[in-house]
Amino acid sequence: MMSCRNIFKTSLFILFLLPLLNLQAQDVTGKWKTIDDNTGEERSIVEIYEEEGEYFGRIEEVLAEDADELCGNCKGDKKDQPLAGLVIIEGLNREGEVYEGGTILDPANGNVYNCKMELEDSDTLKVRGYRGISLLGRTQVWHRVE
Repeated sequence: MMSCRNIFKTSLFILFLLPLLNLQAQDVTGKWKTIDDNTGEERSIVEIYEEEGEYFGRIEEVLAEDADELCGNCKGDKKDQPLAGLVIIEGLNREGEVYEGGTILDPANGNVYNCKMELEDSDTLKVRGYRGISLLGRTQVWHRVE
């Protein structure tokens, strides 16, 4: 039979581990609200999904005034495609708590950047686009949408 002291120690240990286990179980899949860096306005809802071990992100909804906007600055097969439905994140791999190794498209200018994502908490995602090394880039904070 366990003593009260052992029960107390075991309970404290479990209480300490629960938040850590919860964070480990979370991933980036789901819907995220993007915010414009310059204006602070909500721009879009992006759904991040996993396919064969890689992570992708598709614009599900454009929240800006012109929801029928096309990606005029995009290149290749994405040129002049509607923003809604456009895949902007491609080929990320999960390395522990970081998702990297893929790309992100900025529809505003048509440029494609290396991409790195990391959960700050269950409802906050840091998305970094960069060229070359990660230090030379920009980070946006996205918020989970239920």
